Amino acid sequence: MVKNGLPMASGKKAGISPTRAEDFPQWFQSVVRDAEVAELDHVRGCMVIRPWGYGIWELMQRAMDDAIKASGADNAYFPLFIPLNYIAEEAAHVEGFAKEMAVVTHHRLEKDADSGDLVPAAELSEPLVVRPTSETIIGRSFAKWINSYRDLPLLINQWANVVRWELRPRVLLRTTEFLWQEGHTAHATEDEARAKTLEMLEVYREFAESVLAVPVIPGEKPESERFPGAVSSLSIEAMMQDGKALQAGTSHYLGQNFSRAMGMQYTAEDGGQHHAHTTSWGTSTRLMGALVMTHADDNGLRLPPRVAPHQVVIVPITRDEPAAVLEAADGIAAEVGAASVLDAPLRVSVDRRERKPAEKRWEWIRKGAPLVLELGERDIEGGVVTVTRRNDLDLAREQVPRSELASKLPQLVESMQAEYLAAAAERLGSRTSRDVSNVDEFREFFSGDDPDSGGFVRAPWCADPATDAVMGELGVSVRCIPFDQALADGAECVISGAPAKVEALFAKAY
Repeated sequence: MVKNGLPMASGKKAGISPTRAEDFPQWFQSVVRDAEVAELDHVRGCMVIRPWGYGIWELMQRAMDDAIKASGADNAYFPLFIPLNYIAEEAAHVEGFAKEMAVVTHHRLEKDADSGDLVPAAELSEPLVVRPTSETIIGRSFAKWINSYRDLPLLINQWANVVRWELRPRVLLRTTEFLWQEGHTAHATEDEARAKTLEMLEVYREFAESVLAVPVIPGEKPESERFPGAVSSLSIEAMMQDGKALQAGTSHYLGQNFSRAMGMQYTAEDGGQHHAHTTSWGTSTRLMGALVMTHADDNGLRLPPRVAPHQVVIVPITRDEPAAVLEAADGIAAEVGAASVLDAPLRVSVDRRERKPAEKRWEWIRKGAPLVLELGERDIEGGVVTVTRRNDLDLAREQVPRSELASKLPQLVESMQAEYLAAAAERLGSRTSRDVSNVDEFREFFSGDDPDSGGFVRAPWCADPATDAVMGELGVSVRCIPFDQALADGAECVISGAPAKVEALFAKAY
């Protein structure tokens, strides 16, 4: 059954309210909350990532870290606080981030003599910017470390938190503080730096599709969407279930802009002095938002098995013989957990908490555990286990012979990873239009609030800033210039009718 373009189980009451079709933004917030992934709390715009959500992030981080190290980069760590004069040295950079910067101006607290309240006591000699990104401070370190062409290339990655003061915070999507990785590299030549920029975008594309089961469109950002201070910005763009785009990763060629500002020079083989060519690239906890909006349904989160902290959860149904049931559950966990699936041991957990079995089953369904097993005395007597597959929209219970679990469960887990990617890829394909040919059709495609309206448009574009007015009216932007260009000779811009320069990907976006 399909409603507003979103698959729904027939005849079943949704576990999440409102549903996707009723109010997609609120549905997203409800899934994140009810699945115990994260919540906005304590400090305006800042989120608490709960254990289940952080377990997802750890698996994502582990896979990404392996891929980054395979590319040749080493991990390091740099200060959270950046002197204001560092930021000010790169004019385009500071202009791009100025409105989002949090600034520390004082240290030490003292009690006010009149009110007795704690107040900042001592003003800093120079304000410190709380890290919005680290090009300037890492560039300063690179300038010290690089002396000769023998020191290049220099490839560094950092796992850290960053702060960008958001006016309209949304959990996992736009928060004042979030977690990320940021890679920074320095090279002797432009060609080498551009090749690294492209290589890291491919790392992100592979990660999104093979680990998160989120298909993406890679391409280059238009000039208006470039990272502040960059010569070229590349991105991967994913489609959420409501047809909007989410930027899932970026990689930037910075040219010599930052190396000139930071004095990053090296002595070449011929003895000449040259400025290095640099890159930066990053992904963040925003990918967890993409994960939710790509795969979750009206019963809660659905996790691709590669990023599920528990891939199989066993819920014991204990009545007359609790010890026997728990012993049997532990035996199944040990046997099944010895299997390998998706290049790692199967992650199995027995839920031994003193709660009603039905409540525990639904909790794990909301959290998106790929397989939920129920085991009671009758199941033990019958030599079966009751299995619920999270990718089944009807959440049907299936009885599987106990003797077949060790072979069948890994197969179910592996097929689920592929099924999630296939479903998301089908959505991306079916809701990406190449038939919009003029501005009236463009307006019609992107008009309306119905979740089934809109999606992506791939169409010729003249790259004239004058077209921004029409896009602005509709809340649409050019997400990227896809690498797989299919621009016909003589094509006309979908908005202006002028000769087109590129085929662009248009969408509303988060």
